[in-house]
This record gives sequence, C-alpha cells and structure tokens, in this order.
Amino acid sequence: MLSRIHHAAIICSDYQVSKRFYTETLGLAIVAENYRAERDSYKLDLALPDGGQLELFSFPKPPTRPSRPEACGLRHLAFVVESVEQVKQLLESKGIAVEPIRIDEFTDKAYTFFSDPDGLPLELYQA
Repeated sequence: MLSRIHHAAIICSDYQVSKRFYTETLGLAIVAENYRAERDSYKLDLALPDGGQLELFSFPKPPTRPSRPEACGLRHLAFVVESVEQVKQLLESKGIAVEPIRIDEFTDKAYTFFSDPDGLPLELYQA
C-alpha cells in the first residue's frame, strides 16, 4: 500500500528567508520554483538526498503555528544524518541554535533539535 513519504509541505512567513535557510543553510537543491499569481504564493520544491522532497509555500499573512506547548498535529520533521555532532557544529557555525545532543532511550541513537526561521521543530537523527 504505502511505500514512502514523497514530500512534506511547509508554509513559511517570509519566503526569501526560508528559501535561504533550506537551500543555503541546510543545502537542499531546488527542483522547481513557481509563483502562483492567483494565490500570491510561491511553491518551492526541494530535493532530499533519499529522493523525497520538501515543498516550501508562501501565502499572504499565514496564521502562526502553535508548537509549544506541544500542539496537536505534525510534531516535527526528522532528518537522518551520519553524525549528529558534526551537523550540529556546522549549523551552529552558521548561527543556528541547536539543542544539546540527547540519546534515544529506546534505540540508543543520538538526536537533537533546531528550528527553521518560523520556529518549525526540525530534528537530526543519527544513522
């Protein structure tokens, strides 16, 4: 039935800031970028290394997403990395605040969290 996630869609408050964050800071490649005049909205398709994608949308004045305390709905996006420590250091060198590394009590894998420009929680998870 289901085989894998094709994409996750993210609505941002400042398109140019989020575009720079996901392409320059996180290094995702642009697949396609389209402006939809009828919606005054951009749609940016970004490639993930495993073949999946992130879709970045802009809309005029989107409502703020509650994230803390834990809100109902999608909790966070998690990205697999070879070394949580190395990626944490790279993000911090680019001015991104990253939480201390923790160890998953069930898998013994390292993980940590950081946020995108709109506060969306993003996770790094050890391969």
